[in-house]
Amino acid sequence: MAGRFHLVTLGCPKNAVDSDKIAAALGADGLVATDDPGAAALVVVNTCAFIEEARQESVDTVLALADLVDGDARLVVTGCMAERYGAELAEALPEVHAVVGFADAGAIAETVPVALRARPDRPTPSGVRDLLELPRAAPSAPWSYLKVAEGCDRACAFCAIPSFRGTQRSRTPEAVIAEARALVTGGVRELVLVAQDLAWYGRDIGAPGSLAPLLRRLDRELAPEGLLRIRLLYLYPSEVKDPLVSTMLELGTVVPYFDLSLQHAARGLLARMARWGSGDRFLEAIAAIRAQEPTAAFRSSFIVGFPGETEADHDALLAFLDAAQLDWAGFFPYSREAGTAAADLPDPVPASLAAERIRECETVQTAITQVARDALCADGARLEVLVDATDDGRAVGRTHREAPEIDGVVLLEPGSGSGAWAPGSLVDAVAVAAVGPDLVARAQETVR
Repeated sequence: MAGRFHLVTLGCPKNAVDSDKIAAALGADGLVATDDPGAAALVVVNTCAFIEEARQESVDTVLALADLVDGDARLVVTGCMAERYGAELAEALPEVHAVVGFADAGAIAETVPVALRARPDRPTPSGVRDLLELPRAAPSAPWSYLKVAEGCDRACAFCAIPSFRGTQRSRTPEAVIAEARALVTGGVRELVLVAQDLAWYGRDIGAPGSLAPLLRRLDRELAPEGLLRIRLLYLYPSEVKDPLVSTMLELGTVVPYFDLSLQHAARGLLARMARWGSGDRFLEAIAAIRAQEPTAAFRSSFIVGFPGETEADHDALLAFLDAAQLDWAGFFPYSREAGTAAADLPDPVPASLAAERIRECETVQTAITQVARDALCADGARLEVLVDATDDGRAVGRTHREAPEIDGVVLLEPGSGSGAWAPGSLVDAVAVAAVGPDLVARAQETVR
């Protein structure tokens, strides 16, 4: 058990980046990762606190691990729940040895008894909020999330994130480039840029519109070193305009994948959410991008059952989905968050009605996604597939249309040359069948 740690990550990709940096900090302290919590001197749960369902999952995970850890081990909770609830969480979970907020996350190893630490005298970083500038562990896949900012300046009525993540704090371009270069040197071929409000990057440091120049630097400096793709997640719709859009469509490394944070389509409900936009504005933006790049892919997420949502609002969302023909979409029930502007709004939507509306949305969107996937196969679409992994001799990867972990995948048929389809290979293939959201493709050759 001595010198081992087990790390569990819950929540969004931004948490995954934090966990990478926690793992690197623990490794620098002399601890070694293990998949067995029962064999670890330190068990860390990086929690999510975005909605009630995520908080319950976090608590359930902590309690399950408490039953598995060795009696001499330390169970530590960090992440969003630790930051948001702090002492309250520690009191509610006596099974936990420490609740560690973001500002102290670099010192998690300090919770391990000195006798169990491999390097007890090593100074531990302190005062590094959100782990943004800590180094991270070597990549284990040919893609990686890269966080360019922390916090959020917006005041969406349903969201508590700014209350515990704080206002936006953008990293310098030099810091982002340095981390990106380390990842590419380590074998990463696709960088997935993330932030709470990605297109807002740079505004807090007096440099609004900095995302497009950052993309140009990443393309110019790292494409020669092996970077093939840059993908953007979490774009607030009002910021999806030139020069960002033109830059995304111009650069060879930036994939035309638009992850738009829309939340709804009914203008009145969006106003109650303190959100910009309307279904008509969103459709105009999507159509303009498709006119320039017909292969562009679109994803969004939507809140269903927000206080005051009427049948007319719901019908507007269904009509928008039909008109927008998004490639991917997720639907989530409204979660009342204490301290947010929406917490005290009148006209709550019953949970059963929200669930029914979600089923209707999912039915519409599932059919749209399936038609799009079937069409690729019917047309024998040529695909450039970045291989993420191999499974029983079959390579599994993604085109520009699929973001890692949240969308479908492409399964390459075994055959001639399959031995060259190692993770990180870029393979030219032809779509031959759709299996739900996934594609089966026949490889033609390894591009690079």
